[in-house]
Amino acid sequence: MTDTADTTDAGTGLAALLAARIRDVPDYPKPGVVFKDIAPLLADTQGFAALVDHLAERARALGATKVVGLEARGFILAAPVAYAAGAGFVPVRKEGKLPGPCYRQAYELEYGAAVLEVQTDAFTPGERVLVVDDVLATGGTVEAALDLVHRAGAELAGVAVLMELGFLGGRARLAGHLGAARWRL
Repeated sequence: MTDTADTTDAGTGLAALLAARIRDVPDYPKPGVVFKDIAPLLADTQGFAALVDHLAERARALGATKVVGLEARGFILAAPVAYAAGAGFVPVRKEGKLPGPCYRQAYELEYGAAVLEVQTDAFTPGERVLVVDDVLATGGTVEAALDLVHRAGAELAGVAVLMELGFLGGRARLAGHLGAARWRL
């Protein structure tokens, strides 16, 4: 959980704290997949507080006025980060879960295809947005969320994920979408 340019002992200590509280579940949701279960981290007061504080500090440093959480585990992380950072929270949800007019974005993920939506009035033009999710795998979900943020007229301040499955190439897929935004793990 460190910035790509941040290799301080504090970042390393936080990464170790968080990693110790994430459980691998083999063959879930299908054979051959190792699911990263964050429930032990969420249940641990020290670990969860450290994560929220770290991400809230990052949101403030980036000048984020809104924090986007991606369904579903991204909600769990992004909502308390938004609160702690003094920013608004915006859910990006799966198709059909939000009322009113929405922007829609289809995308591919490691298990198939899906559609994400955000309400058309979720942002005011020029607002700075930090996108938060739990895992970066192939990058399809985050890429779809970034497209929605841009289409809604907001400015991307940064992306933060709890963990990255680097062997799936998600970071490379997002490189062209980040622009001047900061990448945060």
